[in-house]
Order: sequence, then structure tokens, then C-alpha cells
Amino acid sequence: MKIAVVILNWNGKDLLKQFLPAVIEHSQEATIYLADNASSDDSVLYVHKTFPSVQIIENKDNGGYAKGYNDALKNISADVFCLLNNDVEVTKDWLIPIINTFNNEPNTTVIQPKILDFKKKNHFEYAGAAGGFIDKYGYPYCRGRIFNSIEEDKGQFNDTAEIFWASGACLFIRTNVFNEHNGFDEYFFAHMEEIDLCWRLKNLGYTIKCVGHSQVYHLGGGTLNNINPKKTFLNFRNSLFTLTKNASGFLLGIILMRLILDGIAGIKFVVELKPKHTLAVVKAHFSFYYNLNRLLGQRKTTNNRRKYYQKTSIVFDYFVNKKMNYNSL
Repeated sequence: MKIAVVILNWNGKDLLKQFLPAVIEHSQEATIYLADNASSDDSVLYVHKTFPSVQIIENKDNGGYAKGYNDALKNISADVFCLLNNDVEVTKDWLIPIINTFNNEPNTTVIQPKILDFKKKNHFEYAGAAGGFIDKYGYPYCRGRIFNSIEEDKGQFNDTAEIFWASGACLFIRTNVFNEHNGFDEYFFAHMEEIDLCWRLKNLGYTIKCVGHSQVYHLGGGTLNNINPKKTFLNFRNSLFTLTKNASGFLLGIILMRLILDGIAGIKFVVELKPKHTLAVVKAHFSFYYNLNRLLGQRKTTNNRRKYYQKTSIVFDYFVNKKMNYNSL
């Protein structure tokens, strides 16, 4: 099986210095690519001189995560793409369980490893943990992470389990499926485009898994950290995008409930003295309404929309019922 580990980069020279050596050391089964999103630092020159085995693809502009990968992957021939953030530390033999799962399970299309926190290595990491799910209203949560409650890794997810979405921090996908279904939606720019892609594939009957016997450590926030209102904007807006495109059921009722819940989130940001984040939520909704006609057009092309949620409201379970970890749900 031909694996391409593709690291998307934008002005991340320091992160490449820190994390790329381990990727090279522990990825002998793969070809490693740097997909550079028109960096203004000397990332490309640094990698070219320091790591000559790494193949470099230079995108013409910074199209974010979605367009960046769509553009770069057109230039790569492989059986499986591994989309790896430039702030991820991989571990010895991390690829072996992934390759074995793909070889043994033809319908398994997308896989993520167990993702732990680079700064607190005995805990899961926010962006993916041990595999993701969403509730009826499109709020994501993970095995190992619900909202900001992060679980300690005690081996509870050292399994191979079917999930709803795999984290874009470290996402493996069969090349033919990525290409046949047009990759990422470039309107997302960044954040939650992997959930949209996984959701589209779920509606088509593909299987997505977390393989817990492979593990990596994610630093997180290398490009946009949690205190950046732009990240809040993208997360809220893109969540609405995914719902409109892919959700089964009475869409208007779902969106109206999201309007209420997002309004409560905006008030919470005010109470926490984060008015820029409240404004980001408001802007996210205006951007959503501006794009609504296009999204409804995309929705018409989605057939066989299936039930997508295990929990009606993770917000209610978490904030009212105080269910703070996945196994308590």
C-alpha cells in the first residue's frame, strides 16, 4: 500500500523544525510531502536544504486547509493520503496499525489515530481525541473530549472503533474516494471541513474509524488558537454549513434551535468578557445566511441522508446533566 504523508504548512518553519524529524524517522512506510500554502517565511527553503527526502509542493496562494489540500493532493499519486498537521509528533510504528486496518477492511475509507496532547501527554487532545461525533444540532464532541472537558488517557480507547468523523489534524483517507467525491469544500477555508467530508461519506455508506493502537501527539493552535475570534467565527459558521448540506430530518427546526443555542453561546462570551467572540458568532450567522442559497443547492445533490447523531443535544447533556466524559453519555 502506497502511503503519502502530506503536511500542509503556512509560515510554520519553527513547527517543522520541531516536528518534521520524527515524521521522517518513524514513517519509513510512506513518502513524505510538504504542501506549502504560499508561506512568506523560508519554510520551503529550510525543508529543501535540511530534509532532501521530503518532496515539496508549492501552492500558489494560501487557500486555507480545504483548498490547500485540494490543490496539493492533485499532484500526488498514492493509495492512501495521510493529512498531517505540521504540529503533530508521530510515534514509532504509528503507521502499521493504520495500514493493517485498510488492508483488512475494504469499506473502511477514513481513519484517524488516537490523538493525545503534546503538552500534557497523558491526556487526549481537543481536536479529535479518539474520534468524533456530532449531536442533532451539529455540535461536535469526541471520545475523550466533550466541549472543554478533556479526559485522561487510561487506555479506555485503545481499540478500533467506528466513529462519525475523523480529525483533520491526522486524517487518513483512501485516495480514490477523496478524488471521486471532490475532496474538501473550499468554502469552509479552515475548520470542520473534515466533518463535512466525513458526513458526506457517511451518507454514502462508507465506514470511518479510529485506530487506537496508533497514537500521535498534537500541539494544537499552531495557526489559529482558541483565543482568536476568527477561529470562533469559522467553527460556528462551518458547523451551520455542514448541517445544511448534510443533515437528515426537518432542517428548518434544526437551524432555528441552533440560532437559539448559538445566541446563548454569544451571551456566555459576553459574561466571560469576550465581546469579540460574541461578534464572531453574529458574523458567523450572517455569513451563513448569505451563503444559504448555495448551501441548499448543495443539499439537493445529497442523496440517502441518514440519521447522523447518537445524542439529541450534547449541550444539554454537558451543561445541564453534567456528563463530562464520553462513557457517561
